[in-house]
Amino acid sequence: MTVFSMSCCRNLNKSLLRLIFAACLLGLSAVSWAGRIEPSAANLTAGEDAYVLSAEFDIDLGTHFEDAVSRGVPLYFVLELEITRNRWYWPSEHIAGRSLSYRLAYIPLTRQYRLSSGGTLHQNFTSLNEALRVMGRVAALTVADKNALKLGETYQVALRLALDRQQLPKPLQVDAIANKDWQVEAKVWRWQFTPTSGPAAAQERETK
Repeated sequence: MTVFSMSCCRNLNKSLLRLIFAACLLGLSAVSWAGRIEPSAANLTAGEDAYVLSAEFDIDLGTHFEDAVSRGVPLYFVLELEITRNRWYWPSEHIAGRSLSYRLAYIPLTRQYRLSSGGTLHQNFTSLNEALRVMGRVAALTVADKNALKLGETYQVALRLALDRQQLPKPLQVDAIANKDWQVEAKVWRWQFTPTSGPAAAQERETK
């Protein structure tokens, strides 16, 4: 009877180890398949008539979406920036904002990736990585009129570049909601900005 019990325990332990090992493999696969878009730098500067944004993003679409766009499924992205002002007596006040849309598609005839921004500008690339690298760099994008912000006052800025899941084909929309492997995590970059007449004030950032 004792021998039988010890044998059962060994079998149970082996089965448990197999389950744990399989779960670890699934977890690693999910990490490698899922994507992310993370800001690595962002700054507001004053131009002659407006404040402009410069930013950089690290973009990894993940295995599933890289395969999808390479097979001809267009992907849409949206860059969003919002400037608010804190008010102790009421929710934060919206001061200014800017959004910019991107469309990324593969053209089989030319074997190139086409990146469109704002519906008017188009660029072709020989590789997906090159197209993502260009999309991840924002230079001198107008975000607010010069008179929209007051000198010496502190504002809160939030910036994000994200995959627009609503413009995915319907089957992919369902997968992007229910399956973590089909999700692209988009982190938000937050910082404080204080307009000055001289050099830009130090800015504090927080991502989440």
